[in-house]
Amino acid sequence: VQLQASGGGLVQAGGSLRLSCAASGTIFSSYAFDWFRQAPEKERERVATITWRSAKKSYADSVKGRFTISRDAAENTVFLQMNSLKPEDTAVYFCAVRSDFYAQDWISWGQGTLVTVSS
Repeated sequence: VQLQASGGGLVQAGGSLRLSCAASGTIFSSYAFDWFRQAPEKERERVATITWRSAKKSYADSVKGRFTISRDAAENTVFLQMNSLKPEDTAVYFCAVRSDFYAQDWISWGQGTLVTVSS
């Protein structure tokens, strides 16, 4: 499976953006999709996860209540709706897929999309 991330940009603090991760190839129902982010000189952080079959979701504490992950099975796309953005959300955001929710290695990564939040 190949992933194509898009939707990043420049937004003011308090604003919103929606990231998309389009998947091509075979998506098995057991798959889990993640959004990660990496800011300069910081470790990569997994911010949200969704399972393909049941749309089970999980979030990092840093984004709970502000970010929403979703998926459109018809379009083979995973979204990350980001609201109430803060300057500390500035990072390159990546989508990735693994074989199931409990897997610890990833099958594929999308290219990053840059999100910049100005204060």
